[in-house]
Amino acid sequence: MRAIEISAPGGPEVLRLVERPVPAPAAGELLIAVQAAGINRPDVLQRKGLYPMPPGVSDLPGLEIAGTVAGGSAEDLAAAGLALGDAVCALVAGGGYAEFCVAPAGQCLPVPKGLSMIEAASLPETFFTVWQNVFSIARLRAGETLLVQGGSSGIGVAAIQLAKALGAKVIVTAGSDEKCAACVALGADHAINYRSQDFVAEVRTLTAGRGVDVVLDMVAGSYVAREVECLANDGRLAIIAVQGGTQSALDAGLLLRKRLSITGSTLRPRTVEYKTVLAKDLRATVWPLVESGRVKAVIHQVFPASEAAQAHALMETSTHVGKIVLSW
Repeated sequence: MRAIEISAPGGPEVLRLVERPVPAPAAGELLIAVQAAGINRPDVLQRKGLYPMPPGVSDLPGLEIAGTVAGGSAEDLAAAGLALGDAVCALVAGGGYAEFCVAPAGQCLPVPKGLSMIEAASLPETFFTVWQNVFSIARLRAGETLLVQGGSSGIGVAAIQLAKALGAKVIVTAGSDEKCAACVALGADHAINYRSQDFVAEVRTLTAGRGVDVVLDMVAGSYVAREVECLANDGRLAIIAVQGGTQSALDAGLLLRKRLSITGSTLRPRTVEYKTVLAKDLRATVWPLVESGRVKAVIHQVFPASEAAQAHALMETSTHVGKIVLSW
């Protein structure tokens, strides 16, 4: 099979097209003939040598795929409710940048009706992540307000749409007026250009001084102290990445007085059993929203898999809105 490997830690140019043996599915896994693979920030970190894969995981990058079921035991197929040839998308711990990839059966979901393989490949990593952090951990409920840092990212566009579809209000930050407009078009109630506006002051104004109930943060660093100021009493801050640095200082007294909760999580090293529960939640609650058109796949650009280096270079400009996808 053809695959895209990281020849050495470095810039986008270290990604190269190679031939590899087709992987064999182990017990509990299915073999997927990959037609498309989503690109995510962890892929960039892995390429730079900053995000080592968990033990036993393929060294090939790629955390989400869409394609057809090409192999697996009859028992595993039956347990997943799938058959050979079925169209699926899947969350994987690695190996997605290839023509074939193995995926835990419990992490495979049917391609939502009406979606292309390109669109389906853009869903798993972001939707699993948003569901886990915003709804499972931070417990966002209808009528509450969510603040999304980086609303135009793949994570951001998923969070906007899911939160709105499930009855919450959404405020986002983004780095340009154009990105802010794109977020509002996707359903955000308000968008703050963090380059020209103070998001703390804006949130205070937009919520009449109350603050937001949940913050989804991909920045960390100096943002944490400011997000504590943005939160309402009993608010929850969910940190999922540290693009702004790993060191944060905050007003612990304010944390106590507001009764705040701060959580952090990474999804990649979690167990298959944990991710399978998330997959079941997505299929029951989110897939109907996708199939009805209330939640859409947002694709910025599609690249042939052989142009993975150009795709990574685009991601690092942070000019995209939504997902970047590789196609075989």
